[in-house]
Amino acid sequence: MPVLSALLTVVAASAPAAAVPERAHAAADRPVIFVHGRNAGPGVWGSMISRFTAAGRPAGRLFAWDYDTAQSANETLAPQFQAYVDEVLRRTGASQADIVAHSLGSLTTRWYVKFGSGATKVHHWVSLAGPNHGTQLAWLCAPYDQGCRDMTPGSYVVTRLNEGTETPGPVHYTTVHSRCDEQIAPVTSTALAGADNIEAPCLKHNELLTDETVATEVRTALDSD
Repeated sequence: MPVLSALLTVVAASAPAAAVPERAHAAADRPVIFVHGRNAGPGVWGSMISRFTAAGRPAGRLFAWDYDTAQSANETLAPQFQAYVDEVLRRTGASQADIVAHSLGSLTTRWYVKFGSGATKVHHWVSLAGPNHGTQLAWLCAPYDQGCRDMTPGSYVVTRLNEGTETPGPVHYTTVHSRCDEQIAPVTSTALAGADNIEAPCLKHNELLTDETVATEVRTALDSD
């Protein structure tokens, strides 16, 4: 299992405690776990994490999970992710965490929320360019690894995740998509019934990770009730 790590950056000066709404204090206390997409690693979150800390989020509450994206989202990765969340909660003393996932990471984290213990341990779940209803581009790499097969339209993972309610439990769901995303086809795949579905500016798939507007939307979602 990947080693637990917090990505540390310089924390900017925050506003006086009296000026910060109580709900913002609660949000800042919850750890945020960032989950990368296919053929990537925790480093892709460097820009967004820097924006979070500059906005006053404690660096010690920001984590990034690393995993083998060629493995199955449900059978292999979801249990690994559940163990990682449990360790983050143990280390931080928090009762719940927020999840921010990009692309393929959306499927594993959704599986954890819907079929694991995530419904009680996740407060906010955010998907950036997630293939939540599959992406036709995944057929190009499906012969090579299970992660790609999981992302194909109609796959077992996609079908099971979207059976019944797409946004189960008391978790707050947010999705962010871009009409210029060249990897999610159709781009409407990311949106989920029951979620706050946000359209980002015209950005490519990986540009969602570094865009300032997207980072602000993610922080706003995590700060909401």
